Amino acid sequence: MKMYDCDLCGSPDLHAMEHLRRYTGEWDLHACKSCGFVQVARRRTPEELQKVWAEELYRADQNVRLSEKTYTAKMPAVMARQTFAAAFIDEAVKLKGKTVCDIGAGEGTFLEMLRGPDYGAEGFGIEPSADNCRMMTDAGIENFLGTMEDYAASKPGRTFDVATIIWTLENCQSALGVLKAAADLLPDGGHVAVATGSRILVPFKKPMQYYLGANSDVHPFHFTANTLGGLYAGAGFEVTNVNRFIDSDYLVVVGRKTAKRPIPWQKDDWQAVAAFFERWDQETQNFYKGK
Repeated sequence: MKMYDCDLCGSPDLHAMEHLRRYTGEWDLHACKSCGFVQVARRRTPEELQKVWAEELYRADQNVRLSEKTYTAKMPAVMARQTFAAAFIDEAVKLKGKTVCDIGAGEGTFLEMLRGPDYGAEGFGIEPSADNCRMMTDAGIENFLGTMEDYAASKPGRTFDVATIIWTLENCQSALGVLKAAADLLPDGGHVAVATGSRILVPFKKPMQYYLGANSDVHPFHFTANTLGGLYAGAGFEVTNVNRFIDSDYLVVVGRKTAKRPIPWQKDDWQAVAAFFERWDQETQNFYKGK
């Protein structure tokens, strides 16, 4: 474990929201005082994070596909969010005939959806779980066993039309590092699409104990449309499409790789972000405690 500076702007000036330890235990969420990006600043190495996700948290049960004890992309809630993301991304970039690299591809269900008749794309998956890669291979999906960083280090010399990062960027050791590596897989004008739960702006639909927990260090990043746009800009992408996230469970952002510099983006006010979490905590204590 070590303390990292802000993953978005590089500032070391981070505000620890210590009152959230009632949900996270030892893990502090920090709001960057420079740009407002929310992150767990003390976190694991990329290798340790890869091991946790591949061997502990995401163990696909091939016999009990919908087990409550097993996270699997076959769960109806996961299939629903992938369906939304696929439709939005297709509307933005027209997937038919395009090559798609899915980073953190899991069991390959999203790529199976994209290669189907509705979208007609050609898919490739990057995934750190050997079990999941075997499942993709069995489904006829080409894949690479390892992290995005591992794939980039292998210098594959291969490019894709689109890179997708679906409910994965928040679980990486460096969100900016993954987006920069994704940019290397795309030609100028290529697109990247990130989909996640809308992390900061519309979370009041659930109590905080269902949002934060004792494993908060393996979900270290919490995005708004602004800070995700900042990460895009830092990796060389200009945002082209954002869904109507304010009344949705999902935040989906599509960007185009560009040589234009600098790429403008809107920071968040860290004090407003901190106050938001204080209010959310108080509402949880008032209305949801013990539920």
